[in-house]
Amino acid sequence: MVSIVTPLHNSSKFIIETIDGVILQSYTNWEMIIVDDCSTDNGVEIVEKLQKQDDRIKLIKNEINSGPAVSRNRAIEAARGRFIAFLDSDDIWHPTKLEEQLNFMQKNDYVFTFTAYDKINEKGEKVGHVEIPLEVAYNDLLKTCSIGCLTAMYDTRKIGKVYMPIIKKRQDFALWLKILKIVPKAYGLNRPLAKYRLTSNSVSSNKLKASKYQWKVYRHIEKLNIVSSTYYFLFYTIHGIVKKYFK
Repeated sequence: MVSIVTPLHNSSKFIIETIDGVILQSYTNWEMIIVDDCSTDNGVEIVEKLQKQDDRIKLIKNEINSGPAVSRNRAIEAARGRFIAFLDSDDIWHPTKLEEQLNFMQKNDYVFTFTAYDKINEKGEKVGHVEIPLEVAYNDLLKTCSIGCLTAMYDTRKIGKVYMPIIKKRQDFALWLKILKIVPKAYGLNRPLAKYRLTSNSVSSNKLKASKYQWKVYRHIEKLNIVSSTYYFLFYTIHGIVKKYFK
């Protein structure tokens, strides 16, 4: 079984499309654990209605607004599957995403994998594409995070359940670093098997805010010294400039 981790907060506009993308998966042995973080829209009502149609959809409700790291960790804790996968409440999977990625992992005995993905806007129109490296080690990831959260999957039978550090942003990046201290590499399947939705409040839409939390991961989560932190932050900054202006 694959346990799909989905935090939910005021995503009623997109959650139906996200869930439909899971229901349409060619691989059917999954559970989708949605953790609502005190939404004030009707997202919970939508999920509860869809639950009645498919009992593979689970819903957990936070008592207080706690942020995506806590929500994802609650889902990981409740997960019953061997594999943990991540999908945010406004993103979409290609119908063969799970099947292709699981085959890739099992054929090669990989523990931690990710895939390429497309970028879409709030209307669902394609606005970009993200190519990925075929493999990533810990030091590579420190330079630039090439693992999209909506594509990542790891095998709990090999490394157990690994949880996200409790920080407000970039907790997925911090989790990948955590896993890459356990296994030497993450392996990329360079096929666009997911769609990442760019919204006005996404971290990637605010480069200054993203940079702030990137630095926080270096210094406070990974506890790198100031020289190493500056070294990797320069790589991160230069990569962002190149991606924006020269690609």
